Amino acid sequence: MRVCGIEIKSNEAIICLMDMDDGLLQIPDCRQTRFQLVKDNVAENVRKFQFTFRKLVEDYRIDCLVIKERMQKGKFAGGAIGFKMEAALQLIDTVDTQLLSGSKQKEILKRNPVPIEFSSTGLKGFQEPAFTIAYAYLMGQEYGVE
Repeated sequence: MRVCGIEIKSNEAIICLMDMDDGLLQIPDCRQTRFQLVKDNVAENVRKFQFTFRKLVEDYRIDCLVIKERMQKGKFAGGAIGFKMEAALQLIDTVDTQLLSGSKQKEILKRNPVPIEFSSTGLKGFQEPAFTIAYAYLMGQEYGVE
């Protein structure tokens, strides 16, 4: 199963691809590590953002987009642009999209800690949350954590 872990920050979606095959994890190379939605009040820009992601899903044969869930209210709530990006991703009809809450992620990681140091993955530092969300989702699927 190939997933794309996604962390949405401000007007940017930061991604990390991850495969799991027979319990073995791999991090395939990807042509792009972040996608921006500039001028979100222009419908064409939102369509372009969604098209670009749809193309990524097709080109890399992604089975599931896993988005790090953000709070809708409160001090640490996500912004309007981020929720617009999240909706655009959820509406891509060629791929399954899941939201994974921080508490569920912590629960999964407590049972299945990441087996390697992030620095040895070869990913950029800003991709760590996307890496962690992809790993947690795959471990949850592997070990039946709902």
